[in-house]
Amino acid sequence: MRLLRAIFVWCNLFGVFELSFGAKERNYEFDVEYIYKKPDCLEHVVMGINGQFPGPTIRAEVGDTLVINVTNKLSTEGTVIHWHGIRQRGTPWADGTAAISQCAINPGETFQYKFEVDKSGTYFYHGHYGMQRAAGLYGSLIVDLPKSQREPFHYDGEFNLLLSDLWHTSSHEQEVGLSSAPMRWIGEPQTLLINGRGQFNCSLAAKFVNTTLPQCNFKGDEECAPEILQVKPKKTYRIRIASTTSLASLNLAISNANQLHGNGSEIHPWHLHGHDFWVLGYGEGKFKPLDAKSFNLTRAPLRNTVVVFPYGWTALRFKADNPGVWAFHCHIEPHLHMGMGVIFAEGVHKIRKVPTEALTCGATAKMLLNDTLH
Repeated sequence: MRLLRAIFVWCNLFGVFELSFGAKERNYEFDVEYIYKKPDCLEHVVMGINGQFPGPTIRAEVGDTLVINVTNKLSTEGTVIHWHGIRQRGTPWADGTAAISQCAINPGETFQYKFEVDKSGTYFYHGHYGMQRAAGLYGSLIVDLPKSQREPFHYDGEFNLLLSDLWHTSSHEQEVGLSSAPMRWIGEPQTLLINGRGQFNCSLAAKFVNTTLPQCNFKGDEECAPEILQVKPKKTYRIRIASTTSLASLNLAISNANQLHGNGSEIHPWHLHGHDFWVLGYGEGKFKPLDAKSFNLTRAPLRNTVVVFPYGWTALRFKADNPGVWAFHCHIEPHLHMGMGVIFAEGVHKIRKVPTEALTCGATAKMLLNDTLH
């Protein structure tokens, strides 16, 4: 009996529980709060999780169940977290979209997200309430194949790169500007970040490219110093890249002078919750029925986010096989904030076993629900 108790305590400390068929339950405690950080060598107030910016990396295997208890330690605003790219099959209430799949988590309250990760890949999570993604509420989520399966390619090591953008004005100030009359646009970000690190008013590549910025000089221990990826000759490395930028559209180039390029906001990246979809084609101007003849119906790429170019159209197809209420919206944060999105209510009558906490909003609603049940 003591042995079993010791094993249970050990598992509980590490937040991992064995389920059937080798799958595990992985438990996390997330405290969302504002913190001071120097991501681009200047001090800013950013949103962090457990004192970290970006938030902790979640790593799991296909078939695992993630249990994330999110506690809102913000004093004056609600919050939610969306698990970008996770299809939430059977758990639409865990999608993390405020006023769509759940109520915002009130200050001081905790909401439990519990869902299965059923597909390997490089994902991320981010705030989906107001402009909280622009404030820094994001992190990486990586789903590996089970240890019994191998990737179709060999590599000796891997690196995880999370791209983001940073403004020197607060997300609250940005929200006020977007809601004002006349509207005040947020402008381009001041800094681009890789894994929460970037440079402002200097360039790491000043010696190699034509720029008026001075060369950046770091001792290496600064909070904003670039992360160095150590590699060995004749080895193969996998680079996982996810972009949680709120506005900037980026191209990542690896060359003799490694640098981050194409900062622009002319395109609209549309993201569909709860599904992957096939991208059938693109075109210029307004879509016409004859354009359907050019659709790729045999080898269309599978995505959950797709770009719509200026003055153009994009055609996609998905199977409505996941009951829930799903957001479909432009993933540029200020565009969504101003209403650039729609909702698909998909087979809602087929949803079963909704957790009680997902049916209510805040402590008052829970008390009313308890009165109704009793």
